Amino acid sequence: QVQLVESGGGSVQAGGSLRLSCTASGYTIRYYCVGWFRQAPGKEREWVALIANDGRTLYADSMEGRFTISKDNTKTILYLQMNRLQVEDTAVYYCAAELGLCPVRPKSADFRYWGQGTQVIVSS
Repeated sequence: QVQLVESGGGSVQAGGSLRLSCTASGYTIRYYCVGWFRQAPGKEREWVALIANDGRTLYADSMEGRFTISKDNTKTILYLQMNRLQVEDTAVYYCAAELGLCPVRPKSADFRYWGQGTQVIVSS
């Protein structure tokens, strides 16, 4: 049974930083495409960043340069370091996992396994 548990969300002022963590169990993270999505109120879930099983990273355009995704295969933990946060980054952030290669154009439907989400609130 694959389980993902996020932590690290919270409230921060614009320009600040947060680091999200996602602890995985029930599978070996190194064989999976893992990543982060987010969903703001009234909006569809969108992908933020992915990290492939070979360590390559992919970022949505608006996040590249501000967010950094990484993973610790030994501890099966996925991270998202978020810097220079903007009010528009306010959302529930979810980690996701799927066995095999990362999709070229990621969508929610590409991933079977999800965490419960962690709230990030950025105030001006």
